[in-house]
Amino acid sequence: MLKGIGASGGYGIGKAVVIKDCSLDYKSVKYTTPENEKARLRKAVDVFVSETKELIAGLTESAGESEAQILEGHLVMLQDPFMLSQMEENIDSGSVAEAGVDAVCTMFIDMFSGVDDELTRQRASDVKDIRDSLLELLLGVKRVDISAVPKDSILVAKDLTPSMTSRINARNVAAIITEVGGVTSHSAILARAMGIPAVLSLIGATDIISDGDELVVDGFKGRVVQNASSEELEQYRLKYAQFLQEKESLNEYFAKPTVTKSGVTKRVYANIGRPEDVQNVLQCSGEGVGLFRTEFLFMDRDRCPTEDEQFEAYSTVARVMGDREVIIRTLDIGGDKAVDYLNIGKEENPFLGHRAIRYCLDNTELFKTQLKAILRAAQFGNIKIMLPLVTTVDEIKRARTLIDECSNELKNECKRYKRVSVGVMIETPSAALISDLLAKEADFFSIGTNDLTGYIMAVDRGNANVSDLYDAFQPSVLRAIEMTIKNAKSAGIPVGMCGEAAADSRLIPKLVEWGLDEFSVSPSSILQTRKSICSCD
Repeated sequence: MLKGIGASGGYGIGKAVVIKDCSLDYKSVKYTTPENEKARLRKAVDVFVSETKELIAGLTESAGESEAQILEGHLVMLQDPFMLSQMEENIDSGSVAEAGVDAVCTMFIDMFSGVDDELTRQRASDVKDIRDSLLELLLGVKRVDISAVPKDSILVAKDLTPSMTSRINARNVAAIITEVGGVTSHSAILARAMGIPAVLSLIGATDIISDGDELVVDGFKGRVVQNASSEELEQYRLKYAQFLQEKESLNEYFAKPTVTKSGVTKRVYANIGRPEDVQNVLQCSGEGVGLFRTEFLFMDRDRCPTEDEQFEAYSTVARVMGDREVIIRTLDIGGDKAVDYLNIGKEENPFLGHRAIRYCLDNTELFKTQLKAILRAAQFGNIKIMLPLVTTVDEIKRARTLIDECSNELKNECKRYKRVSVGVMIETPSAALISDLLAKEADFFSIGTNDLTGYIMAVDRGNANVSDLYDAFQPSVLRAIEMTIKNAKSAGIPVGMCGEAAADSRLIPKLVEWGLDEFSVSPSSILQTRKSICSCD
């Protein structure tokens, strides 16, 4: 039995196809002239752009627009004038095109890899994907054709980059196993979107597993069984059949009210990262948006989005959702997320550093620009503001003061706006412990179990060595959740949850019992979450 991180639920039974890294050694490439090397580079870039656009079209059809955005991010990065000019400067200094690409991409990879935030580290994987693709084109190396693997193949690789994953024929791939990655990695996101079970961070997978090995993959528990016995195979075949049956049965919960057996109404919302994701919420029968991660509006660009640009994004979501709630989390960024133009200093421990609400309260002009955009957009729907990483009562008081300032300034500017509810994201041990005090200042709570679990258990969720500790079912995490819900109820304010645990069928009965009002999950988990809630007493 091999153990990794279960990153995409489901069961896969089939034969291993081990993908080994091909050689991208360019030492034997001879330098010609700067013009010729630049021409080779531009040709490789043009081919890369053309192929990526084709992949985006295919991925949009197989996994959806929001997942295709991952590859569109590749185009944005590569077409950045700074990146290309740096490559050409290296060529002018006597480097072959391959060395120019390698040096610049490696610089970005090192920069993104040096932070603690897993989401930011994924950008290092994106740049590596770009680098390897360009080197393959320059060297004429042919990559493994993942689209042509036989039916019931289980792909085993050190890493499956977004461009590789996008070539997968979901009908033929039974499961995915990689040596790196976690639940928020791009390979995991794409695997879930395509309905392919995945186990990531299985250390040494490409050495332990051989081509043709019979494998059973459990994407729920992160387990892989090599050359299973007939009894084990039968057990997993039964589990797989039951899984398919349950998946089919979820259709009856589409647009069905979320009501427990005892008649208590709950709400199932969705988490989104970009305005275009809102269509998935309605298509999957979401009752609202419980978390709009606004940091994505600030990333992969060379300047802050303007008030009008942000207004357009927020109002688009509000208009689509109509009367349904849209909870917008203010900028959750800082030392742990690389946004070059913000000039955020490098910190020894960015997860405990100058980020989220702390950064925003110290950069009031940037923060007020966002708040004004949200207040203006609120007139088109049912928008609420949520503050991330709150640890003190003073932080919400200071944020409210700024919101009042923004309202007065908008009034003086003769711009239409609407006052909104202001809530707190409970994602730190401090916030949970003083949730009774925060409830006196906040209009609502949303429990962010991803960070709350990590902070309470002192564990990195992307580290396979300690992944067993990263579990919202740990007694200390459960106590923090129960305390928060009870304090919200005592204060008479609604309380929701927007972490992965909101979709955990083991935890949902407890959350219902304690009185959680709203469950915000990924769009693909909405129906299963609603079913679990409707099954509760």
